[in-house]
Amino acid sequence: TGDPLFYQLCAEEVELHNAKNKDYRSKSDPLANFDRVAAWMALYPDMNWATPEGVAIVYAMKQQDAALSLLERGYEGNVETVDTRAQDVHVYWKIVRILHRRRA
Repeated sequence: TGDPLFYQLCAEEVELHNAKNKDYRSKSDPLANFDRVAAWMALYPDMNWATPEGVAIVYAMKQQDAALSLLERGYEGNVETVDTRAQDVHVYWKIVRILHRRRA
């Protein structure tokens, strides 16, 4: 058998996954958020996502997707709320603005 702490850490990660999954999932697919964000990114095939601005936009979209998922299901949130997700979106877009101005 392995180290007991290894199994404890695994159990903690399962708990965290279950808690966060409630915020991102669809009604039927626990990994639907990845499909939604990937579909959104595909709408911009010429976008270079491998830039600081691109990464910040993806992070913002992750939060926006989570907020939309919560609103669609009428669920306030398990780990974060609709309000905190909206705040995160605002913060990430301010970061996009900063990064874009630095690049200009």
